[in-house]
Amino acid sequence: MSSSVSPSHNVFVYGSFQEPAVVGFILECTPVIVSAQLHGFHRYRLKGRLHPCIAPFETGVINGKVLTGLTDAQLENLDMIEGDEYERKTVEVVLTEWKRLHMEKFIEASKKFIEWKKNPNGKTREEFAKFVNEDPPVA
Repeated sequence: MSSSVSPSHNVFVYGSFQEPAVVGFILECTPVIVSAQLHGFHRYRLKGRLHPCIAPFETGVINGKVLTGLTDAQLENLDMIEGDEYERKTVEVVLTEWKRLHMEKFIEASKKFIEWKKNPNGKTREEFAKFVNEDPPVA
């Protein structure tokens, strides 16, 4: 049995496609956008061009965004806007968005702090700080 659901794509962007208003217009919706870094490349501009370019560079780091869950048609829209000189490649990025990396731990720690604060015989601020800074258990 085959699935009629097409695969979704996550796309790292580093120029004007980082702007939700630009992406929303091109994709006809605004996807979930996550902050990320691409290591091993550097960003530069060519004279007379509106958009930046990137090239491999051993110690380079590019800050950008990942557009998540794009359809094949949306990916085609991005490719069309980029033009013939653009070459799409598969890369690995590092997510840098606080919400994805740390929000769950912060909410958990904040709940414990509020519980501890309500209990006069409860934990101290130092115990709370220790909890926030300890590494999460490995699953």
